[in-house]
Amino acid sequence: MLLTLTLFWHASPTISYAVENPSKREAIVDLRILETTDLHAHLVNYDYYQSKVDNRVGLVKTATLIQQAKNEVKNSLLFDNGDHLKGNPLGEFLARIKGIQKGKIHPVYRAFNYLKYDVIAIGNHELNYGLHFINTALKGARMPVVNANVYQVKEDKPYFKPYVILKRTVVDLQGKQHVLNIGVIGFMPPQIMKWDKANLEGKVVAKPIVATAKKYVPIMKAKGADIIIALAHTGISSEPYNPEMENAGYYLTQIPGIDAILTGHSHGIFPGPIFARLPHTDLMNGQINGKPVVMAGSFGNSLGVIDLVLEENAGKWKVIKGTSQTRPVADENGNPLVKTDKALYRLIQNEHQETVDFIKKLGL
Repeated sequence: MLLTLTLFWHASPTISYAVENPSKREAIVDLRILETTDLHAHLVNYDYYQSKVDNRVGLVKTATLIQQAKNEVKNSLLFDNGDHLKGNPLGEFLARIKGIQKGKIHPVYRAFNYLKYDVIAIGNHELNYGLHFINTALKGARMPVVNANVYQVKEDKPYFKPYVILKRTVVDLQGKQHVLNIGVIGFMPPQIMKWDKANLEGKVVAKPIVATAKKYVPIMKAKGADIIIALAHTGISSEPYNPEMENAGYYLTQIPGIDAILTGHSHGIFPGPIFARLPHTDLMNGQINGKPVVMAGSFGNSLGVIDLVLEENAGKWKVIKGTSQTRPVADENGNPLVKTDKALYRLIQNEHQETVDFIKKLGL
């Protein structure tokens, strides 16, 4: 995995846009897209290695940002971009020691259900415990789960659901309601066949991200998608294009029909200064090649926010403006900027405490 510095970059929050001559258009809709990514089982603001509270991380903190961001707008969607099951002692304890009990919901998906995620993507680390584990865990998820570029070997068809088209009622600037068909598609690095060869060989194969996107975008449009959002569990790099590249987020912005790209995997912050030299990039508005892109760090340290302005003409919708920003849960010194979501904490408290007790029992 490409390692990047996690830096915080702030853009002024944009809730609504002034539109010239709105009376000439049939409808204008503001739509907010929210992203968490690379949580790596950091549900709680806690450092298991040092046995202490850590207010720089944790979905119990990000959850407060999510609610705040939703309350600012009329129309919003919430997505997770993958790598949410593995990455800290809690994830390891649940997978390797406790396991998933029949009828029980993995606390990550219990948290996602509580927060009412609209769609989640599968990241490469979801496969680290084997296909049986992820298939069992996903039975507890109450939202669609997407990935388009991992295929079954025997039948040459997607292993997971490649995309969904959400029907959502949205409210325009005049207060009128409209039904919007929102296509959502997921991707992960094809390198999973090397990283998890023992778990995956002979069962699935990973296809190139960009080629898969080019295949499915026209299909999604033909199925009625008004806009398309990519949940791309991949980093951002302008290195020369290679079909098998691990970090393909930059090249997804060049595909006609994709309107917004949620990236991840490399644990960076976009928009942010580490991407200052990226070609055709507007850090002020959070755009690459004119498309809004976001990457919300890792471990729940940030919430990604994309604000789209949609215009309807003759029954067709198009994005006329899109900007992105990230919102951190703590300042640069680790001081909390938001309170803990206490209700969410109570939902996952038992597994958190079991993990703490298990670590103590091991004398770590």
